[in-house]
Amino acid sequence: MKHPKSYDSTPETRKRMSKVKLKNGDAEMLLAKKLWHLGYRYRKNDKRLPGSPDIAISKHHIAIFVDGEFWHGKDWDVRKERLQRNREYWIEKIEENIARDIRVDKDLRAMGWTPIHFWSKEVLKDADGCISAILELIIDSYEE
Repeated sequence: MKHPKSYDSTPETRKRMSKVKLKNGDAEMLLAKKLWHLGYRYRKNDKRLPGSPDIAISKHHIAIFVDGEFWHGKDWDVRKERLQRNREYWIEKIEENIARDIRVDKDLRAMGWTPIHFWSKEVLKDADGCISAILELIIDSYEE
């Protein structure tokens, strides 16, 4: 079956993209396990919350997102210029993702939740630093 022109890609690209995990990626699982071992309980991909956070610590109203660098537009102004294949499609797709992330954060804040985002490579490189940032939010939730 041929993909629509806006999503025309090579077999290699389709194969690579089919391996992208939407849930339970390595970085997300690493962060979740560390939180669990520290005694923090959470829900994964809680659909009751805007954006279905990767990890939701209900007791402290903290919504944690582990974002893929490409999909969520890390260094977007630079990266956008480098896109070559399906340029218009990817620019539209990623800019929609960025706008949705902003909207979801706003909705979560309106519900009294604190959203926090980490880049997946940041978690893999410095999981303990990410845990420290989450623990600071937990401490802050006790002070409120």
